[in-house]
Amino acid sequence: MPVRDDNGHLNLVWVKAVEEAIAANDGAQVKNLAGDLHEADAGELIETLSPEDRVKLVEMLGEAFDFTALTETDEQVRLKLLEDLPAEAVAQGIGELESDDAVFILEDMEQDEQDKILAELPNVDSTQLRRALEYPEDTAGRLVQTDFIALPPFWTVGQVIDHIRGSSDLPERFYEIYVVDPGFRLLGAVSLDRLLATKRSKKISKIMEETRHLVRVNEDQEEVARKFERYNLVSLAVTDEADRLVGIITVDDIVDVIQEEAQEDMMGLAGVGDEEISDDVLETARSRITWLVVNVFTALLAATVISMFEATIEMMVALAVLMPIVASMGGNSGTQTMAVTVRAIATKDLNKRNLFRVLRRELLVGLINGVVLGILIGIIAAVWFANPEIGMVIATAVLLNTVCSALFGLLVPMGLNQVGADPALASSVFVTMITDVVGFFSFLFLAAWWFGLPF
Repeated sequence: MPVRDDNGHLNLVWVKAVEEAIAANDGAQVKNLAGDLHEADAGELIETLSPEDRVKLVEMLGEAFDFTALTETDEQVRLKLLEDLPAEAVAQGIGELESDDAVFILEDMEQDEQDKILAELPNVDSTQLRRALEYPEDTAGRLVQTDFIALPPFWTVGQVIDHIRGSSDLPERFYEIYVVDPGFRLLGAVSLDRLLATKRSKKISKIMEETRHLVRVNEDQEEVARKFERYNLVSLAVTDEADRLVGIITVDDIVDVIQEEAQEDMMGLAGVGDEEISDDVLETARSRITWLVVNVFTALLAATVISMFEATIEMMVALAVLMPIVASMGGNSGTQTMAVTVRAIATKDLNKRNLFRVLRRELLVGLINGVVLGILIGIIAAVWFANPEIGMVIATAVLLNTVCSALFGLLVPMGLNQVGADPALASSVFVTMITDVVGFFSFLFLAAWWFGLPF
């Protein structure tokens, strides 16, 4: 029975069969259906099952369950499952993982729960994981994989190959051999293809390449991901402040980081932070309410601008019909510029050196779009209300607000970034406020001035 359907979703018939096997306490059938799943499929299955069935699934699979699957689940699902499983079973499963995956699972747990599990592990594994957990969150130290091959520079290629073939304790996957001195300071690296293409008698020191791209343990994971992207790397050495080799980071972990950072930016632009679909109602409401409350006061500011022209609106009802269009055009234009700017800040493509060039480009784009939209909306308004003058007024207001939105869609994220605030999380509220205020004010002021109305 296929695990996934033609659309790439889990096969519901297969999921139902797993649930029925769990309900019947049929361990053999559970292992037959889900015993050799890829970690991504197993993670999605866990999220699909009920909390009770998740625990039963892990218990029935026993040693066949790969705890790497928990790295593919939402945080709340993972924490609840770990809480319901015996510490001994969790420790046994985590002990078989690569160190970076083990840290990923442990880092979100409460300290006392971490201590219980680490206490069940051998001292060497426990010490390595505790050291990794001491590094700040979202740094290279949390991504480090401590399973790697490091050898002295005086070994020959033949000795290295024989060592690799004869060792029973190799990393699951590796792409390079690292060369270190007696103090375990990193000297260089040899790629596997070069190693295998070199004669056995040659010393490693003669074919190693100086490691040009490496990171410190405290370097931000976003910077690490940028190095992988910029230099097309598959692995990267991680050193401490004394240049001692601590471990490596591989590209499979960086793919997750890139996805996580992109998702963080996207969620931030919507003002929902690091919310996950598995979060409970109160937690979700609490994470969303902050910026909604801020939005109340920014909306009141826009309403105050409208109230200043109450007499003007009473004299010409068409203004009340048309003014949301001006604000909407500015808001959409500002959001486009803001999204591009936030992404450029995150990727370090926007800086002080090219700020004015990018600003000039955005203003010209805003001007062109403002002219086109202004003419279009002006014609529609003139025909709608049989009044060419009101078409001129709204066309001018749309032009002004579109240019203004392009300006502040760039400057607001840049300003927030300069003061240390997260531009992805805070920009939309302020850009929307500015475009609403400028849009309403420019349209109503121009209408009052043009038609000689009171305000």
